Amino acid sequence: MPIDLVLFDLDDVLVDYSHGVRCRTLGERIGRDADAVRAALFDSGLETEADLGRIDPEGVARVLSETLATPVTVDDCVLARAAAMTPRLALGEIVDALAARCRLAILTNNGLLVREHFATLCPPFARHFDGNVHCSAMYGVAKPDPAVFAHCAEALGVAPSRVLFIDDKAVNAAGAVRAGMSGHHYQHIAGLRSALAAHHLLESMSHGS
Repeated sequence: MPIDLVLFDLDDVLVDYSHGVRCRTLGERIGRDADAVRAALFDSGLETEADLGRIDPEGVARVLSETLATPVTVDDCVLARAAAMTPRLALGEIVDALAARCRLAILTNNGLLVREHFATLCPPFARHFDGNVHCSAMYGVAKPDPAVFAHCAEALGVAPSRVLFIDDKAVNAAGAVRAGMSGHHYQHIAGLRSALAAHHLLESMSHGS
């Protein structure tokens, strides 16, 4: 079955992501230590609530302000998230070539902040993905549940059988397969190139590095 859309995970596929850097950066901006930020954002379950769409970015900032007893803005949260993300520029050649052959989108277990501020968070990939970032928060269900893949495919207007999903977690790639998509467990660029070649999406990159 031809592939019309390649659907990428975000963290640890297109970017390296660090909880520690995020907590430290936010703490530095608001005058709190990283451990306090981690407890308020992650240990409390607040980030999970955001990932499932139960609280929006403004709500997250408000709860953090109350928990940490200091003002926290959405901008603070965006800049901390951006600092925690390092784009994997080695994938740029692949993404550029794919964009000439098929549609591209992202499906990530994240809150709406990532969707709404993607261009600020990840400038190198914004031209291909900004406006095409789908978060678990949009659907109230997270990977690897097959339902999130079905909802995303419906929102994108593409049949699951014509989607290739790429994720660094094998269980998430398997969830995509259960939803009727093709799935690739991303471990390294060579493996990704092989998967894309198997779907006839690699010809223009066959002589790349």
